[in-house]
Amino acid sequence: MFYKDIDFSKFSSIKIGQVERVLIVERGDTIPTDRFIVGGANNLLISPNPPPLMKLSKDFSYIEKDGDSLFIGASTLNGKLISFAKRYNIGGFEFMAKLPGTIGGMVAMNAGLKNYEIFNIIKRVKINNSWIEKEDIEYGYRFAKLRGVVTDIEFTIKRGFNYTLLDTLYALRNNQPKEPSAGSIFKNPKGDFAGRLIDEVGLKGYRKGGMEFSRVHANFLVNMGGGTFKDAKYLIELAKKRVYERFCINLVEEIKLL
Repeated sequence: MFYKDIDFSKFSSIKIGQVERVLIVERGDTIPTDRFIVGGANNLLISPNPPPLMKLSKDFSYIEKDGDSLFIGASTLNGKLISFAKRYNIGGFEFMAKLPGTIGGMVAMNAGLKNYEIFNIIKRVKINNSWIEKEDIEYGYRFAKLRGVVTDIEFTIKRGFNYTLLDTLYALRNNQPKEPSAGSIFKNPKGDFAGRLIDEVGLKGYRKGGMEFSRVHANFLVNMGGGTFKDAKYLIELAKKRVYERFCINLVEEIKLL
């Protein structure tokens, strides 16, 4: 293990934060239980006073085929995996195209698009150095109770990369904003869409400081330049308040606030 100073105003996808001393965990290390793992910082909003942080080293960035199984390290970038799947004609990973971050981050929140979720294709996960079958993990829409840190994931290889599906999913992502963001701010309530609700209460395009509910997709909180944690937190709480007052629906954050 070693420490590294990371500037979250540059490293995080939403471009908010400050320089933090992050513990880098290497292969063979005992994984600490008193630190939050930041991964690629793609669905995180870092406060001025976050908890102690850690990150997996490049030891955990790999893709290996072994028979009918595909083993992937949690630090592997989603873009790298998509390229690998295309090269070796492996299906099931098409929904990850243009999705930023790492495979470990996707597992931690059971990320996906529409009906496609990462847990649909997982066989088992290594958590705190022990392999656990998917059936023994509690998971659902945008959550997974891992009770530890994911370091490696095993998938069963499915032959045939689906380019038609890839094009369809690309089209679905074309309505997402280009400005820095942490992805979807809120989970979609059952039977509804967070973006629609935010729009209905008049917050689409609403701005506080450098942060704005995107005019392209209201469930994206985008950094228009110089956005701060305080600005973002204000807008998140405002949306929750207005949506509850209007619809009696409690919006639940999809991003992690540290």
